[in-house]
Formats: sequence, C-alpha cells, structure tokens
Amino acid sequence: MTSINAQGAGSSAGKAFGAEFLALLALCSAYIQGPLTKVFDFQGAAAEMNHFGLAPAPLFAVGVPIFELAMSALILSGRLRWLGALALAIFTLMATYLALRFWEIPAGPEHSAAMNGFFEHIGLSGAFLFVALVDLRKRASRK
Repeated sequence: MTSINAQGAGSSAGKAFGAEFLALLALCSAYIQGPLTKVFDFQGAAAEMNHFGLAPAPLFAVGVPIFELAMSALILSGRLRWLGALALAIFTLMATYLALRFWEIPAGPEHSAAMNGFFEHIGLSGAFLFVALVDLRKRASRK
C-alpha cells in the first residue's frame, strides 16, 4: 500500500509541475510571441520603437526582444525565476505607462480600450510580482 501512495504522490507532483509550467507559459506567452514577431519583422519592430519615441530604434528593436525572451526563459526554467519575474513586472509597468496613456486620450472607444489595456497590464505586472515572491519564499524555506 505504501508503494501505491508513493506512486500516487509522484503522479500528483508531476501533474502539479505540469500545471505550474503551463500557467507560467501562459503568463509569459506575450513575452515570447511578441519578440518572435519582432524577429521576423525587424522593420515593424523598429517602427514600433520609433512610434514610442525610443531611440535609437534599431537598438531597442534588438534589445527588447532579447530581454523579453531571456526573462521568460528564467521564469520557465526556474533558474532565477524571481529575477525574471521581477524584471518583467517592472518592464511591463514601464511599457504600460509609455504605451497606454489613456488619460491623454479623449473620451470614446480609444480611451476605453487604452484604459482597459492599462489595467490589464497592471494585473499582469502583479502576477509577475506574485511569481517572484513565491519563488523567493520557496528559496528561503529551503535554507
């Protein structure tokens, strides 16, 4: 009976790990898809950087995707997960403030869309912060 319980526990742990990985993959999905899009459309990426006033645009068009992919890799691999999550939380806050300035848009559909996007990204930043805190707690409890 002990071996059955041990197998069940192992299976349960494997499912939990799989679910955790899928949740983290979903959280990082925009930070994987976006950079891949930029890689395959460098001119579009540079134009986006110009649109947001980031200069030199080609440098940002290369650096931002590398940063997003690297931080996503830290999160998904579990290696320095807290650092990757904290970095993407801060990055998301900065990008949200830069790109979704709903308070500067007159009332109407664009204002509502920007405001909704702004608060969705605030929530996304909060989720990354939560991942960082959980990872730091796990590390502290292992010591």
